[in-house]
Amino acid sequence: MKLRFDRGTIVVADSPSGVNLAAAPGVLWDPRVHAHRAPARRYSDLKRWLHASGVRFLDISDRPRSAREAWRGVDLRPYQEAALSAWELADRRGVVALPTGSGKTRLALAAMQRTQLSALCLVPTRVLLDQWAREITTVYRGPIGYYGDGVRRVATITVATFEAAYRHMGELGDRFDLLIVDEVHHFGGGLRDEALEMAIAGARLGLTATPPRDARAATFLSELVGPTVFELAVADLTGGFLASFDAITLFLDLSPEERSAYTNVSAIFTGFYADFRRAAPDASWADFGRYATRSPAGRRALAAWRQMRRLLSFTHAKRRALRSLLERHHDSKILVFTAGNDTAYAIARDHLIMPLTCDIGRRERDDVLERFRRGELRALVSARVLNEGLDVPDADVAIIVGGALGEREHVQRVGRLLRPSEGKRAIAYELVTRNTVEVSQARRRRRGLVTRSSGQL
Repeated sequence: MKLRFDRGTIVVADSPSGVNLAAAPGVLWDPRVHAHRAPARRYSDLKRWLHASGVRFLDISDRPRSAREAWRGVDLRPYQEAALSAWELADRRGVVALPTGSGKTRLALAAMQRTQLSALCLVPTRVLLDQWAREITTVYRGPIGYYGDGVRRVATITVATFEAAYRHMGELGDRFDLLIVDEVHHFGGGLRDEALEMAIAGARLGLTATPPRDARAATFLSELVGPTVFELAVADLTGGFLASFDAITLFLDLSPEERSAYTNVSAIFTGFYADFRRAAPDASWADFGRYATRSPAGRRALAAWRQMRRLLSFTHAKRRALRSLLERHHDSKILVFTAGNDTAYAIARDHLIMPLTCDIGRRERDDVLERFRRGELRALVSARVLNEGLDVPDADVAIIVGGALGEREHVQRVGRLLRPSEGKRAIAYELVTRNTVEVSQARRRRRGLVTRSSGQL
């Protein structure tokens, strides 16, 4: 019997008579090639089943291991050591959830250094592709592979964007024994999940600040990477490993004109949404979106929801509050977060603050962050670019004008402030409009700063 990697799957060829492969994990008969086939992620399970069944087989070629002498030691904080131990005890499969700024990348470096396995590190953006490559070079002297931003280069330790992995896992999937997934909460919902399905790596480490709350996504992510094996919230580390901070919510009012417009559009949305919730109380927002697109009334409700968000994105009261806060903290390093690029650019024009958006190229972005680090720029405004993973130089104040992605986004944004320094106490302001959907959204977002999604440790 032979095991052969074929474009993200394992083909079981030349199986002897008497072996009931229908009972093997993940294996199905493929009449196109007259052989059995399994998803590549079931490779380790399939091998264990064959060994337990006493079946001899010719395995896929061994992957090269990284040279021990190429690695320098990676020192970890106590909670990072505990997280790595929990992952090891879970047979090197699982998700570690730690707050933004707590050193998840360093934990991954330690996993690579201690296991010596060939490793593929997946990251969501090209920005993080460069950042991870730089971090690896601080402890690893060997060549580093790079997949993304027009480059396709494989090495024993390789970094790839989610998109590049999705497109090229058919050629990468059998080359690595350790799969590390940064911002792993992007998986489990179907989008790009095939990238993880098509890899044979038995050891899998997912990193996130906020594991998925949706039960279906969490279950599928557990199948792809493993369960959450270690988790700490922001409150667990502030005042010690992370800077202390104050979270201040400023409740603001709509002008009479804004309130009239908001009332009109919210009535269209809330009536339809309430009917849906009564019929499907356990449904997710994604379920509602799919349901609403099927009828004219539903599409009007979605349009009203988008208009509500535009009305609340940068109200007159938020403009005044932002101006006051910028003046109050004129000697601080400030990050301003918005719900969308339009608001970010409006703030940039009003206050001559440098915007960081998806329209800003890598070279200009790196230059802006360096100038912010040196103190030449005192404030930056961004919609999404600063949310995930990007290494932001020490900032003291965050002003959250608006958000779009809920609790996860809020935790990531506040985490930008929490890199510790002597005597530092950060401040995070959130601007919330009274008697609107922003109130309940803000309450849910704040839970992520103090609570864990599960009791697993």
